[in-house]
Amino acid sequence: MNVCISGTGLYTPPESISNDELVACYNAYVERYNAEHAKAIAEGSLTALASSSSEFIVRASGIQSRHVVNKSGVLDVARMRPRLETRRDDQPSILAEIGIAAAHQALERAGRNVADVDCVLVACSNMQRPYPAMAVEIQHFLGTGGYGYDINVACASAAFGVQAAVDAVRNGSSRCALVISPEICSGHLNFRNRDCHFIFGDAATAIVVEPAETALSQRPFEVLGTRLQTQFSSNIRNNFGFLNSAEDPPRAWDDVLFHQEGRKVFKEVVPMVAELIQSHLADLGIDPQAVRRFWLHQANLGMNQLISRRVLGREPSADEAPVILDQYANTSSAGSVIAFHKHQDDLVPGDVGVLCAFGAGYSAGSVVLRRR
Repeated sequence: MNVCISGTGLYTPPESISNDELVACYNAYVERYNAEHAKAIAEGSLTALASSSSEFIVRASGIQSRHVVNKSGVLDVARMRPRLETRRDDQPSILAEIGIAAAHQALERAGRNVADVDCVLVACSNMQRPYPAMAVEIQHFLGTGGYGYDINVACASAAFGVQAAVDAVRNGSSRCALVISPEICSGHLNFRNRDCHFIFGDAATAIVVEPAETALSQRPFEVLGTRLQTQFSSNIRNNFGFLNSAEDPPRAWDDVLFHQEGRKVFKEVVPMVAELIQSHLADLGIDPQAVRRFWLHQANLGMNQLISRRVLGREPSADEAPVILDQYANTSSAGSVIAFHKHQDDLVPGDVGVLCAFGAGYSAGSVVLRRR
């Protein structure tokens, strides 16, 4: 059976924070911290914090701004994290809410309605809670039938979700599957850390997967193949979990937020992902030069450029490897799907593209697509 992606959806939070705004807040925190600890800094028992700059952020990442679900809380120097209203257990969670918004758009583009969906997979990095599964929650509030479950393989989750959905459609356990990636990355980001305070943004994406022969979409993408790879590393890590309160001694507050060894990640992930894409294309008999577009995980501009360069053996054009992280920052599992959603309409029948997501784990997934 030929399986296709027949629709994609995107929810973008209305609020955005520019580099200048973020830096102003961070530098105000640095000034306050250094003043409060001036004596210890002068004695040499504590190191003064260094200020940040918009130029540093662009040079390090290519990011210029990011969308967030709550701007005022992030830019409050006394808080520096989003401010979210606590919801009752009978209300949809905020991740379900933004995931449903993306799902409706994906279904509309696919020409489908909620009654057609019998499988909901929530594939993302930052789960709201251990249980009940967000996929089952979305299934309930969206009004679909069938079943749902969550998948967490960090930033590669969407690619893993697509493979699970493709497999489900091929083996007959689903006739129409939704892969939803809601990410509120601002909730696990340490905005008081100069090396990472600028990295993440918030968004939600959705993908409709169904048999190609019965798709209603006029221009679906046939899934030519999927490939997944994992390799353990603690170089990107989040230690938040239900056992934190039982640990003795307790972890520091910033140890349960996102942290990474950026240089090690860059050095180790780039060759892993480039080889994954190259071997996947080779096994499908596709010359990398014949690939019309690469929709890569949007974590770091330099990383994406180097991966594309290794795969192609030359510099990629902006058209071949489009970038959305300049306005969205790293939206974890949603990033590659945002690039796909925003940069697909100009492809013509026969054009081949590669959606590739990668991140903590290490984890990576490649989805090779052809416009029908």
